[in-house]
Amino acid sequence: MSRQQFGFLAGFLFVGLWALAGIGPAIGALIVGGIGFFIGRVLDGDVDVNELVGRFTPSGTKSR
Repeated sequence: MSRQQFGFLAGFLFVGLWALAGIGPAIGALIVGGIGFFIGRVLDGDVDVNELVGRFTPSGTKSR
């Protein structure tokens, strides 16, 4: 399956869920799916969590 086909399928399923259940459940499913995707990337080793944390911590502060 190409990326274009996957994007079409994901969009189609999102709109279908929106039509059947409403915008709230559709956005909730999108958020939970994104979190699951991120966790899968971490477990596969594609995302370095220490590097990600380092981006959001101030580098000029000293720990006591």
